[in-house]
Amino acid sequence: MTFTELSISEPILKALLIKGYQTPTPIQEKAIPVALDGKDLLGIAQTGTGKTAAFAIPIIQMLNESRVKKVRREIKALILTPTRELAIQIDECFGDYSQYTNLRHAVIFGGVNQRPQVDQLNRGVDILTATPGRLLDLIAQKHISLNGISHFVLDEADRMLDMGFIHDIKRILPLLPKQKQTLFFSATMPTAIAKLSRSILSQPVRVEVTPASSAVDSVVQHLYFVEKSLKSNLLFTVLQKAQSKSVLVFSRTKHGADRIARVLNKKGIGCEAIHGNKSQNARQRALTNFKSGKTKVIIATDIAARGIDIADLEMVINYDLPDVAETYVHRIGRTGRAGKTGTALSFCAPDERTMVNDIQKLTGKKLNTVLTAVS
Repeated sequence: MTFTELSISEPILKALLIKGYQTPTPIQEKAIPVALDGKDLLGIAQTGTGKTAAFAIPIIQMLNESRVKKVRREIKALILTPTRELAIQIDECFGDYSQYTNLRHAVIFGGVNQRPQVDQLNRGVDILTATPGRLLDLIAQKHISLNGISHFVLDEADRMLDMGFIHDIKRILPLLPKQKQTLFFSATMPTAIAKLSRSILSQPVRVEVTPASSAVDSVVQHLYFVEKSLKSNLLFTVLQKAQSKSVLVFSRTKHGADRIARVLNKKGIGCEAIHGNKSQNARQRALTNFKSGKTKVIIATDIAARGIDIADLEMVINYDLPDVAETYVHRIGRTGRAGKTGTALSFCAPDERTMVNDIQKLTGKKLNTVLTAVS
C-alpha cells in the first residue's frame, strides 16, 4: 500500500515524497483511515513505529481542508507528550508534513524561557504540541485557550503515568471542548491507562500494530562477546570502520554515557552524550548536531534516546545490553526504518549473557556472533 491509496491530499503527499516516504508503516496504514474518518482512536504502538505520522498526517489534512481565514487564529489541535525531546520531534514532523499548507504549528515545554513560546502563540497557532506542565502554566497565565480544540492527541500515555503526569492530564481534560476527536496512544495498557482511555474516548477504534519483536526484521543484528574492560577499544574499532555512518550508542547509565563520549573524543571520534543530567539546551544542541550530520555519533541513555527519531539512522550499538529484552527491540527499532535496512551491534560482557538469552527468546532469532574478543 502507498500513501496515495490512503487518500492523502496532494500537499501532504508532496511533503512525504520529499522526505523519501512512499510506503506507510503498519500503524500508519491502520490509523490514518480511522482518523480521517473523524473517529476516536486507541492506538497501541511503541516509539519508532511511525505513530507520529499516523496522527500528524490526518490532523494536517483535516485542518487544511476545513481552514477558515480568521483575523486571529485559535489552537485547533493539541498534542500532549511526556518529554521535551518528544515534543520537539513531533513539532518538527508537523513542520515537515505541513510545509505546503498555510497551517502554523508551535511547541511549548518547560525548562526554558517561556517568552519566545508566548510570542509565537500570540502570532497565532493552529497546531500546538506541549508537555503538560508548561501547558498548564500558560493556561493559568491566560496565554492559551483550549476552547477551539477539535483534535486532541494524548501520546505515550503509559510514559505519562510513569513520569507522574496523570494528575496534570486530569486537570487539562476538563478544559477541552466535549465535541472533539481524540487520538490516544500508548505502548502498553496498564489498568490506570485503560481506565483513562475509557474516560476520554468515545466509541474508539482500537488499532494495534504487530508486536514490537517484528521491528527486528529490517535490522541486521550482530553480537560481540567481549570483556567489559575491552568494550571501549572494541567500540573505537567499530566506529573507525563506520566513519561515514550515523551511529546511536546506548549506555545503561548517565555516567557511562559521559565516560564513553570522553574516551571517543580523546581518540579523535567526535561525539556527544545526551541524558537526563544534561541541560535542555545541551541536549537539543547535541540532537541538532546529530540530525544535521555535524556529529556522526551520539551516546544516549534509554530515556534520553526517546527524543531521537531519524529516518536514516544507519547503526545502533548496544554498548551495554539492557536489563529488559523489550528495551533491546525498542533500541534497534530506531534503525532500519522507512523500508531501509539497519545494523545493530551488541557488546556482551560475561555478566550479560543471560540478557542475550532473553533477547533471543523474545525475538525468536539467534543473534549472529561475529567476533569473540575476550582477553
